[in-house]
Amino acid sequence: MPDDRRRISVTRTDASRQNRLLAALSRVDFECLQPHLKRASLSLGEVLCEPRRPLRQAYFPTTSIVSKSCGLSNGTSAEIAVVGNEGLVGVDDIMGVGSLLCRVVVQSSGFAYQLEAERLREEVARSGAMQQLFLRYTQALITQMAQAAVCNRHHTVDQQLCRWLLLSLDRSSSSEIAWTQESIAKNHGVRRESVTDAAGKLQHAGLIRYRRGRIAVLNRSGLEARTCECYAVVKNECDRLLPPTMGF
Repeated sequence: MPDDRRRISVTRTDASRQNRLLAALSRVDFECLQPHLKRASLSLGEVLCEPRRPLRQAYFPTTSIVSKSCGLSNGTSAEIAVVGNEGLVGVDDIMGVGSLLCRVVVQSSGFAYQLEAERLREEVARSGAMQQLFLRYTQALITQMAQAAVCNRHHTVDQQLCRWLLLSLDRSSSSEIAWTQESIAKNHGVRRESVTDAAGKLQHAGLIRYRRGRIAVLNRSGLEARTCECYAVVKNECDRLLPPTMGF
Protein backbone atom coordinates (compact mmCIF):
# COMPACT_ATOMS: atom_id res chain seq x y z
CA MET A 1 0.00 0.00 0.00
CA PRO A 2 1.41 3.47 -0.90
CA ASP A 3 2.59 5.51 2.08
CA ASP A 4 0.11 8.36 1.50
CA ARG A 5 -2.90 6.01 1.50
CA ARG A 6 -1.57 4.30 4.60
CA ARG A 7 -1.22 7.65 6.36
CA ILE A 8 -4.85 8.49 5.57
CA SER A 9 -6.00 5.14 6.93
CA VAL A 10 -4.11 5.52 10.21
CA THR A 11 -5.31 9.09 10.72
CA ARG A 12 -8.86 8.08 9.90
CA THR A 13 -8.79 5.33 12.51
CA ASP A 14 -7.54 7.76 15.13
CA ALA A 15 -10.15 10.39 14.24
CA SER A 16 -12.96 7.83 14.17
CA ARG A 17 -12.08 6.70 17.65
CA GLN A 18 -11.81 10.18 19.14
CA ASN A 19 -14.02 12.80 17.47
CA ARG A 20 -17.61 11.89 16.77
CA LEU A 21 -18.13 14.26 13.84
CA LEU A 22 -14.97 13.19 12.05
CA ALA A 23 -15.97 9.59 12.69
CA ALA A 24 -19.37 10.22 11.08
CA LEU A 25 -17.96 11.52 7.79
CA SER A 26 -17.95 9.36 4.70
CA ARG A 27 -14.59 8.18 3.36
CA VAL A 28 -14.73 10.73 0.51
CA ASP A 29 -15.55 13.67 2.80
CA PHE A 30 -12.94 12.73 5.37
CA GLU A 31 -10.21 12.35 2.78
CA CYS A 32 -11.01 15.86 1.52
CA LEU A 33 -10.45 17.22 5.03
CA GLN A 34 -7.58 14.97 6.10
CA PRO A 35 -4.67 16.75 4.34
CA HIS A 36 -5.65 20.02 6.05
CA LEU A 37 -6.15 18.68 9.59
CA LYS A 38 -3.43 19.45 12.11
CA ARG A 39 -3.22 17.90 15.56
CA ALA A 40 -3.06 20.75 18.08
CA SER A 41 -2.33 20.73 21.81
CA LEU A 42 -4.75 22.96 23.73
CA SER A 43 -3.77 24.29 27.17
CA LEU A 44 -6.08 24.87 30.13
CA GLY A 45 -7.34 28.46 30.05
CA GLU A 46 -6.21 29.08 26.47
CA VAL A 47 -8.52 31.54 24.72
CA LEU A 48 -9.45 30.32 21.24
CA CYS A 49 -11.70 33.25 20.39
CA GLU A 50 -12.79 36.52 21.98
CA PRO A 51 -16.31 37.97 21.56
CA ARG A 52 -16.98 39.74 18.27
CA ARG A 53 -13.80 38.38 16.72
CA PRO A 54 -13.74 36.03 13.74
CA LEU A 55 -12.65 32.47 14.45
CA ARG A 56 -9.69 31.80 12.15
CA GLN A 57 -9.34 28.14 13.07
CA ALA A 58 -11.99 25.48 13.61
CA TYR A 59 -11.33 22.74 16.16
CA PHE A 60 -12.50 19.13 16.42
CA PRO A 61 -11.65 18.27 20.05
CA THR A 62 -10.47 14.76 20.83
CA THR A 63 -9.19 14.75 24.41
CA SER A 64 -9.72 18.45 25.20
CA ILE A 65 -12.91 20.21 26.33
CA VAL A 66 -13.80 23.75 25.31
CA SER A 67 -16.20 26.12 27.06
CA LYS A 68 -18.34 28.76 25.35
CA SER A 69 -19.54 31.62 27.54
CA CYS A 70 -21.34 34.92 27.09
CA GLY A 71 -20.56 37.99 29.19
CA LEU A 72 -22.11 41.29 30.25
CA SER A 73 -20.62 44.77 30.34
CA ASN A 74 -20.16 44.53 34.13
CA GLY A 75 -17.71 41.65 33.71
CA THR A 76 -20.00 38.80 34.71
CA SER A 77 -20.46 35.85 32.39
CA ALA A 78 -22.15 32.48 32.12
CA GLU A 79 -21.25 29.28 30.33
CA ILE A 80 -23.69 28.40 27.56
CA ALA A 81 -22.15 25.18 26.23
CA VAL A 82 -19.24 22.79 26.42
CA VAL A 83 -17.74 21.15 23.35
CA GLY A 84 -15.64 18.00 23.45
CA ASN A 85 -15.05 14.90 21.38
CA GLU A 86 -18.68 14.92 20.21
CA GLY A 87 -18.41 18.17 18.33
CA LEU A 88 -16.83 21.15 16.68
CA VAL A 89 -15.71 24.61 17.70
CA GLY A 90 -16.49 26.79 14.71
CA VAL A 91 -19.95 25.71 13.62
CA ASP A 92 -21.01 29.37 13.97
CA ASP A 93 -18.47 30.34 11.33
CA ILE A 94 -19.73 27.66 8.94
CA MET A 95 -23.14 29.34 9.12
CA GLY A 96 -21.55 32.57 7.86
CA VAL A 97 -22.09 34.73 10.94
CA GLY A 98 -18.62 36.26 10.60
CA SER A 99 -17.85 36.66 14.31
CA LEU A 100 -18.93 35.09 17.58
CA LEU A 101 -20.68 36.79 20.49
CA CYS A 102 -19.24 34.32 22.96
CA ARG A 103 -15.80 33.71 24.46
CA VAL A 104 -14.25 30.35 23.67
CA VAL A 105 -11.83 29.02 26.28
CA VAL A 106 -10.17 25.65 26.85
CA GLN A 107 -11.79 24.12 29.93
CA SER A 108 -9.73 20.92 29.99
CA SER A 109 -6.33 20.60 28.31
CA GLY A 110 -5.79 17.99 25.63
CA PHE A 111 -5.70 17.61 21.88
CA ALA A 112 -7.88 18.64 18.96
CA TYR A 113 -7.76 18.51 15.19
CA GLN A 114 -7.33 22.03 13.87
CA LEU A 115 -8.48 23.25 10.46
CA GLU A 116 -8.61 26.67 8.84
CA ALA A 117 -12.18 27.94 9.12
CA GLU A 118 -12.21 29.11 5.51
CA ARG A 119 -11.18 25.67 4.26
CA LEU A 120 -13.91 24.04 6.35
CA ARG A 121 -16.51 26.44 4.92
CA GLU A 122 -15.45 25.48 1.41
CA GLU A 123 -15.70 21.76 2.12
CA VAL A 124 -19.10 22.10 3.79
CA ALA A 125 -20.38 24.07 0.78
CA ARG A 126 -19.10 21.30 -1.50
CA SER A 127 -20.62 18.36 0.35
CA GLY A 128 -24.33 18.15 1.09
CA ALA A 129 -23.80 15.19 3.42
CA MET A 130 -21.21 17.08 5.49
CA GLN A 131 -23.52 20.09 5.63
CA GLN A 132 -26.39 17.95 6.94
CA LEU A 133 -24.18 16.37 9.59
CA PHE A 134 -22.99 19.75 10.88
CA LEU A 135 -26.51 21.15 10.85
CA ARG A 136 -27.61 18.22 13.01
CA TYR A 137 -24.74 18.96 15.38
CA THR A 138 -25.80 22.62 15.43
CA GLN A 139 -29.26 21.54 16.58
CA ALA A 140 -27.69 19.44 19.35
CA LEU A 141 -25.62 22.46 20.42
CA ILE A 142 -28.69 24.71 20.44
CA THR A 143 -30.45 22.17 22.65
CA GLN A 144 -27.54 22.26 25.10
CA MET A 145 -27.61 26.08 25.20
CA ALA A 146 -31.37 26.23 25.70
CA GLN A 147 -31.30 23.60 28.43
CA ALA A 148 -28.44 25.38 30.21
CA ALA A 149 -30.56 28.54 30.37
CA VAL A 150 -33.50 26.63 31.89
CA CYS A 151 -31.27 24.72 34.30
CA ASN A 152 -29.42 27.79 35.57
CA ARG A 153 -32.73 29.52 36.21
CA HIS A 154 -34.78 26.76 37.82
CA HIS A 155 -32.51 24.12 39.34
CA THR A 156 -30.30 24.05 42.41
CA VAL A 157 -26.55 24.57 42.37
CA ASP A 158 -26.15 20.91 43.40
CA GLN A 159 -28.11 19.79 40.32
CA GLN A 160 -26.27 22.21 38.05
CA LEU A 161 -22.90 20.93 39.27
CA CYS A 162 -23.96 17.32 38.66
CA ARG A 163 -25.10 18.25 35.14
CA TRP A 164 -21.82 20.03 34.40
CA LEU A 165 -19.76 17.12 35.73
CA LEU A 166 -21.67 14.58 33.64
CA LEU A 167 -21.47 16.66 30.45
CA SER A 168 -17.74 17.11 31.00
CA LEU A 169 -17.28 13.42 31.78
CA ASP A 170 -19.01 12.45 28.53
CA ARG A 171 -16.47 14.58 26.66
CA SER A 172 -13.41 13.40 28.55
CA SER A 173 -11.19 10.36 28.17
CA SER A 174 -10.58 10.35 31.93
CA SER A 175 -12.66 10.15 35.09
CA GLU A 176 -10.82 13.26 36.33
CA ILE A 177 -11.87 16.74 35.26
CA ALA A 178 -9.97 20.01 35.56
CA TRP A 179 -11.86 22.54 37.65
CA THR A 180 -11.67 25.39 40.12
CA GLN A 181 -14.50 26.50 42.37
CA GLU A 182 -14.01 30.05 41.16
CA SER A 183 -14.37 29.18 37.47
CA ILE A 184 -17.44 27.00 38.05
CA ALA A 185 -19.10 29.74 40.10
CA LYS A 186 -18.32 32.31 37.41
CA ASN A 187 -19.58 30.09 34.60
CA HIS A 188 -22.87 29.42 36.37
CA GLY A 189 -23.43 32.89 37.79
CA VAL A 190 -23.50 31.73 41.41
CA ARG A 191 -21.45 32.45 44.53
CA ARG A 192 -18.24 30.52 45.07
CA GLU A 193 -19.51 29.48 48.50
CA SER A 194 -22.50 27.80 46.83
CA VAL A 195 -20.19 25.73 44.63
CA THR A 196 -18.03 24.82 47.63
CA ASP A 197 -21.11 23.66 49.52
CA ALA A 198 -22.45 21.65 46.57
CA ALA A 199 -19.08 19.97 45.92
CA GLY A 200 -18.76 19.19 49.62
CA LYS A 201 -22.12 17.39 49.61
CA LEU A 202 -21.12 15.30 46.59
CA GLN A 203 -17.80 14.40 48.17
CA HIS A 204 -19.44 13.51 51.49
CA ALA A 205 -21.81 11.22 49.59
CA GLY A 206 -18.81 9.45 48.02
CA LEU A 207 -19.66 10.57 44.48
CA ILE A 208 -16.58 12.70 43.83
CA ARG A 209 -13.17 13.47 45.27
CA TYR A 210 -11.69 16.88 44.67
CA ARG A 211 -8.48 18.71 45.29
CA ARG A 212 -7.10 21.94 43.97
CA GLY A 213 -7.48 22.01 40.20
CA ARG A 214 -8.86 18.46 39.74
CA ILE A 215 -12.06 16.61 40.48
CA ALA A 216 -12.39 12.82 40.23
CA VAL A 217 -15.78 11.20 39.64
CA LEU A 218 -16.06 8.10 41.83
CA ASN A 219 -19.71 7.19 41.26
CA ARG A 220 -21.22 8.21 37.93
CA SER A 221 -24.58 6.53 38.52
CA GLY A 222 -24.85 8.42 41.79
CA LEU A 223 -24.38 11.72 39.95
CA GLU A 224 -27.00 10.72 37.39
CA ALA A 225 -29.44 10.01 40.22
CA ARG A 226 -28.89 13.45 41.77
CA THR A 227 -28.87 15.62 38.66
CA CYS A 228 -31.94 17.23 37.06
CA GLU A 229 -33.58 16.11 33.82
CA CYS A 230 -31.53 18.64 31.83
CA TYR A 231 -28.56 16.30 31.48
CA ALA A 232 -30.65 13.50 29.98
CA VAL A 233 -32.38 15.92 27.58
CA VAL A 234 -29.04 17.12 26.20
CA LYS A 235 -27.49 13.65 26.01
CA ASN A 236 -30.51 12.01 24.39
CA GLU A 237 -30.76 14.76 21.77
CA CYS A 238 -27.07 14.48 20.97
CA ASP A 239 -27.36 10.70 20.61
CA ARG A 240 -30.46 11.07 18.45
CA LEU A 241 -28.92 13.62 16.09
CA LEU A 242 -25.37 12.28 15.84
CA PRO A 243 -24.87 8.68 14.72
CA PRO A 244 -21.89 6.91 16.31
CA THR A 245 -20.39 6.34 12.86
CA MET A 246 -21.22 6.52 9.19
CA GLY A 247 -19.52 5.36 6.02
CA PHE A 248 -16.36 3.38 6.80
